[in-house]
Amino acid sequence: MFSREPDELLVRFTESVSFDQRLALDDIRQSQAHVQMLASVGLLTNDEAARLTHALEQIAEEIRQGQFQFRTELEDVHMNIEQALIDRLGDLGRKLHTARSRNDQVATDLRLWCRRAIDHTCQLIGQLQRAFVRRCDQDWEVILPAYTHLQRAQPVLAAHYWLAYCERLERDRQRLQDAKRRLNQCPLGTAALAGTTLPIDRHLVAQLLEFQEPTANSLDSSADRDFVLECAFALAVLALHLSGWAEEWIIWATGEFGFLQLPQELCTGSSIMPQKINPDPLELIRGKAARVVGNLTTLLVLVKGLPLAYNRDLQEDKPPVFDAFDTINDCLQIATAVVSGAQLDRQRIAEGLECGYLDATALMEYMIRQGVPQRQAHHWVGQLVRLASQQGVPLAQLELEQFRQVWPQADSGVYRVLGVRQALEALKSYGSSGPEQVRQQVQKWKARLGME
Repeated sequence: MFSREPDELLVRFTESVSFDQRLALDDIRQSQAHVQMLASVGLLTNDEAARLTHALEQIAEEIRQGQFQFRTELEDVHMNIEQALIDRLGDLGRKLHTARSRNDQVATDLRLWCRRAIDHTCQLIGQLQRAFVRRCDQDWEVILPAYTHLQRAQPVLAAHYWLAYCERLERDRQRLQDAKRRLNQCPLGTAALAGTTLPIDRHLVAQLLEFQEPTANSLDSSADRDFVLECAFALAVLALHLSGWAEEWIIWATGEFGFLQLPQELCTGSSIMPQKINPDPLELIRGKAARVVGNLTTLLVLVKGLPLAYNRDLQEDKPPVFDAFDTINDCLQIATAVVSGAQLDRQRIAEGLECGYLDATALMEYMIRQGVPQRQAHHWVGQLVRLASQQGVPLAQLELEQFRQVWPQADSGVYRVLGVRQALEALKSYGSSGPEQVRQQVQKWKARLGME
């Protein structure tokens, strides 16, 4: 059809093999399934199928060994592998593309790749969760101040903090698994956009590639990148969770807080200030979250307004999703190392625990149990905190008569909930930081993560 060879500028501008070669083994896997199906319906002989399958496996091994030469002039990973088959098998290699298009081919490859990538990332999430759960026993006796608005609020067990991160990570894992469930449909055989007149068996291909079923609409199959968006969204939320944790530990490691000592082998120094131990990995996790969010934004804008079915714009879907998975996986691995190696400064934490009136809410709820309306109790405890603050003492050091000046019915029972330890032990509700509740949650997480 074309009377001229493509311009070198066009070749350079349109090539994708520089990045989509990461799909090579997935491309070979789906090609082998396609060959098996073509033989089953009589479009290939058994001998032809065997020769194609063997040649594809040889190419796969060359790729694994780094010996396969990808050629830019062949444009993409699909044409590179197909040309390698033709070079080895002649016209038989040209039969491989029967009843498929690069449109359904790349959609299948990318689903296979994302499916594997999700599994790997979920494994790394599990490793980070286990690191937090191991800290629960290690730090069981430690009480930390929990914050709202970055102001001291109530006391919690350190283990309760660690399990909060596990809960967030679990939702991240579930989002990825949910995305995997929806992407687990096979587009191969829908061809360019309308299907094919040839007697293929798409259900067999889906079964061979371990998809749940074939996609139901050929137009949608060619154009759909919802699954890429879902993966990128789940990774962006995970990145935000990691960034929030990193920010918290950066603050905790400052001299002003002094809660945390980071493993020095995972920190860096300053080129000019010899005393510095900088939390660079945590800062980079925080920074790389912007990259992952940016990848999601790129993909959202990429598909905005695309008409059915395939458009060449979709070539650009792979670099963002590849980078999002790569970046998250690096962050998860360094986060696991930091969590495993960090140490809480127990003395520094304990010295400041009685600051900030962390037991004020426990006192208010004690009043409520004695029949005081919540709003009245809230007001009275505020007055008592102000009185204690003026005297520079914790609530537990106020005299009973001082309590009675604000709450005439006060008795010595108030002292049973005052002080950080007693305020913590008074917590009883499901999911709270009460020691018994946290102990149950630790056991639950150990069982879930196979740590028992």
